[in-house]
Amino acid sequence: MKQYTTFIFDSFHFDEKTGGLELKYSLDDEIHFTEKLTFPGYELRVTSYESLQAAMFGLHMIGGISYFKTCLPKKMEIRSGSLTKDQADFWNTVYENGLGEFFFRNKIDFRGLINFPIDENIQNSKFKIQNSETHGKALVPIGGGKDSLVTIELLKKEGVDLTLFRLGSHPLITKMADIAERPLLTVERSLDSQLFELNKQGALNGHIPISAYLSWLTVVTSILYGFDSIVMSNEKSANEGNVEYLGKEINHQWSKSEEFEKMFADYIHQNVSPSLTYFSLLRPLSELQIAKLFAGFPKYFDVATSCNANWKIAGSDQRVAGSGRWCGKCPKCAFAFAILGAFIPKDQLLSMFGKNLFDEDVLTTYYGELLGLEGFKPFECVGTVEETHAAFTLMHQAENYEETKAMKIFLASSN
Repeated sequence: MKQYTTFIFDSFHFDEKTGGLELKYSLDDEIHFTEKLTFPGYELRVTSYESLQAAMFGLHMIGGISYFKTCLPKKMEIRSGSLTKDQADFWNTVYENGLGEFFFRNKIDFRGLINFPIDENIQNSKFKIQNSETHGKALVPIGGGKDSLVTIELLKKEGVDLTLFRLGSHPLITKMADIAERPLLTVERSLDSQLFELNKQGALNGHIPISAYLSWLTVVTSILYGFDSIVMSNEKSANEGNVEYLGKEINHQWSKSEEFEKMFADYIHQNVSPSLTYFSLLRPLSELQIAKLFAGFPKYFDVATSCNANWKIAGSDQRVAGSGRWCGKCPKCAFAFAILGAFIPKDQLLSMFGKNLFDEDVLTTYYGELLGLEGFKPFECVGTVEETHAAFTLMHQAENYEETKAMKIFLASSN
């Protein structure tokens, strides 16, 4: 693939009549990208158009990461706005840490690579940020797994006025929202098709910090619809990285970490809206604690899934082949089976997953990594080695999985 010298954040445009938002980018003004988002019909409750513009500018910045990574141009140009030094530092950190796994897998020396341009003529955000009217409403992203479902139930118990949020339609999440008995707001996203064509031509590809993108999208959504708080479902375990590379800890879940949460919340308060609160309800909890809470909500057992095979953005079939919700072949399925098996009775667990994942040959290597016996923690949204050990210990005590391949690996390592 041809190498380009400059990545350009060209422009963004929101159509109030259609609810359509276009994010435009280019490589050297030669290859142009347009990413499209559609917000459903709504009653505009925007009390600060300056905040809306600032939020959309932020979404424009994070949205560019999918296109920037195709060839990692050495220069960036921002035509849709400007950045102070502090703002540029924020974006340098988000891109460098958020693309950590991408750099590791592609063997790229990232040091000094990301340099967002600074406008020396401005000291503060060009947007006049002010407090907005509050309505006591919370927006809760729902991802399909146990974490967001636990957050929903905890907030319901406290009587919080909440609306669920998702990016893209999916029948499983529709069912979850029906069970939760709360309204569901869906934003549709369309990546520029040229991105996939460039990938076919050999463009660099790999993991991006999708949670950072979703966080910015929920900020835009909150300002459009009049939400006061964004309640995420990221846990304490997300703070732990996977592997060290060129002196940096690479964390697949960095945009779910406490580090990101704090810097993002501060950035929003200073540059978008002081009235909007962003936090994770589950931050103090481990994966093990969340699994124990989830076990108390059996109404979700038949619909919940953490398997990413359900959420593919490319291809016509977004769901796992067949009727199952778990592919049974990935690290996330392996970890979810163990963590949930610590608290959910065996017959219900096997009904959820369709089979006993502790006996799947394809998962034995992943269980070795999850237990810290080989390699490093898989690049997935999984818990710590200590949590995996604790889950296996609890399952061992129940004596329901003693003859399985995964349990034998665990017991052999414990002797």
